[in-house]
Amino acid sequence: MTRDSFPRQQARTRRFTLGAPRSFSVSPDDARVVFLRSRSGDDPVNCLWVLDVATGAERIVADPVALGADEGDLPDEERARRERLRESGGGITGYATDVELRSATFALAGRVYVVDLVGDATPAAVPGSDGAFDPRFDPIGHRIAFARDDALWVAEPDGSDPRPLCVEPERGAGSVSWGLAEFVAAEEMGRLRGFWWSPTGDRLLVTRVDTSSVDRWHIAAPVAPDQEPASIRYPAAGTTNADVSLWLVDLDGGRTEVSWDRQGFEYLARVVWADGHDPLLAVQSRDQRAVVVMEVDPATGATTPRLWQQRDDWVELVGGAPAWAGERLVTVDDRGPARRLCLDGEAVTPDHLQVQSVVSTDENVVRFLAAVDPTELHVFELTVADGTVHPLVRTPGIHRAVAGTGAVVIVSASLDRSGTTAEVHPGAGADPVPIASHAETPVIAPRPQLQVVGRRDLRVAVLHPDPEPDGPLPVLLDPYGGPHALRVQSARGAFGPSQWFADQGFVVVVADGRGTPMRGPAWEREVLGDLAGPPLEDQIDALHAVAERDERLDLRRVAIRGWSFGGYLAALAVLRRPDVFHAAIAGAPVTDWRLYDTHYTERYLGHPEETPEHYDGTSLLPLARDLTRPLMLIHGLADDNVVAAHTLQLSRALLEAGRPHEVLPLSGVTHMTPQEAVAENLLLLQVEFLRRSLTRTA
Repeated sequence: MTRDSFPRQQARTRRFTLGAPRSFSVSPDDARVVFLRSRSGDDPVNCLWVLDVATGAERIVADPVALGADEGDLPDEERARRERLRESGGGITGYATDVELRSATFALAGRVYVVDLVGDATPAAVPGSDGAFDPRFDPIGHRIAFARDDALWVAEPDGSDPRPLCVEPERGAGSVSWGLAEFVAAEEMGRLRGFWWSPTGDRLLVTRVDTSSVDRWHIAAPVAPDQEPASIRYPAAGTTNADVSLWLVDLDGGRTEVSWDRQGFEYLARVVWADGHDPLLAVQSRDQRAVVVMEVDPATGATTPRLWQQRDDWVELVGGAPAWAGERLVTVDDRGPARRLCLDGEAVTPDHLQVQSVVSTDENVVRFLAAVDPTELHVFELTVADGTVHPLVRTPGIHRAVAGTGAVVIVSASLDRSGTTAEVHPGAGADPVPIASHAETPVIAPRPQLQVVGRRDLRVAVLHPDPEPDGPLPVLLDPYGGPHALRVQSARGAFGPSQWFADQGFVVVVADGRGTPMRGPAWEREVLGDLAGPPLEDQIDALHAVAERDERLDLRRVAIRGWSFGGYLAALAVLRRPDVFHAAIAGAPVTDWRLYDTHYTERYLGHPEETPEHYDGTSLLPLARDLTRPLMLIHGLADDNVVAAHTLQLSRALLEAGRPHEVLPLSGVTHMTPQEAVAENLLLLQVEFLRRSLTRTA
């Protein structure tokens, strides 16, 4: 049997995600763990599984193949959800359960199913649910709510009495939806939901989203000129956002609007309705300099005076917060040098911990993810009574968690092995229970050397070829380099493509500079008003610092590649600093920040009418005339996040300036590239471009 090349294997396994367990839920009695996993490392169809914690036995409770599901029937809302999540798998990609974890519901090929998690019953389809999206049980498992045809529906668990609960009159059809998250909430705020059950299951909080004032953009399929372009509502920087309101809805259809200052705080960031508490809202101002948490009176829809607020150059939204720990309010605030966990506004974690997210809360314990060093991530536990904090796992690496009442599922990656491991930690001194992974092992084993370099202590990974040829070697920088993402992590799986490029004869340098997370608020805010200068300067500093330590780097042959923000950084590098960079590959690059969305862009650059200089100073278009180095632009023509207009406008500016360049348009490809042939050949074409470009400049 012929062994796959790494590009083929990475494409076939969807970056080695297939076959790995994910999306865990733990029952309150710690007896069961529910999760998703496909049957093998190249099977894209996720099944729903249950693990018996006492015995370690696993069983499938819902198999899309056995149910005869056809992925071609996906509703548009489900396709959009998968794109927002960068979901490359298929089958069951999400599910919801009742509070006891005895029943689950999921959408498959646009139809709602219900399955018993304790017995052996076959999943049952809910009649009348065709075209449904995001089904969710009420906490006690008496009813299911789901979105369909821009309306919110409810049904009994057996599928009886499906009926629209929230539906817009005909006049608003097409621009108003109930129970869905708008684009910026799902793409940028981490809020993928649009409805929330009350703890008693007799009412819901439901979003009403009106996009009629949002600009309509069109995404064409040039390879199919007989098809009409897809129409999307895209809130570009400086333009109108969707109008989002929140309503208390009774099961008989009665509605009460939740009132807050929506003009001053137009972003609905978080909604929490916990047992024993009135609903919590976190709302954010358009300029993102303020976030306010308030309670909702479920009888009137009125909101209380603020329970908590934070103001800053911008206020970061943190996963899992706000929340309740008994009667204490859990938030995450930027305080001094750190992002810190707070109880009732009082910081309870030390300055050396950078909190990433809250995992779970109860009256006794708060579990959260945090970093001491940005190359690692650990699970910590705070005891509410005395404020003590301790890590649940002490081994180096990247650790994440999902928690039940006592048991915790910990997913870990490290530099010592490929892939991830998942274990249930039952607590009380019991041995961990492993959850099997069917993910493939990569045919190459990355060998990153993690370093701290330069005057700003930049975190850098350096990868060399194996075997290493004689003489100076060309250099490839392989960054993301922007907010909200790290590339230099203590996880072998993070460096597969980088090692493959290294094995083609390059020294690959991966660096995280200013603006990236987990180095503290001041570090992140170095890019305020300028997404170009500090990130690019830090890539150059990292390159030169590594070269001072390693004479094998040939600084006469330096290339840079990246995707999304990394694509922007790569194109910026050859346009602004051709004295350092001799070739660039820019995948799905932002080229003019006025074309990117409100919530992300205005956080860093402000409103384009108020701070136009920030947009002018970070745009690539005015730099087109300065191109003197080889540049390859790659873009998916179906991308609805960084639309292809970014690359096409830069290409036009380069052509008008008489600057040769290459453009690789990817028909039918979005911001992801899950198609196997596309993903494989993209790597092969890139290395061929780098070889001929750097030979030309040697």
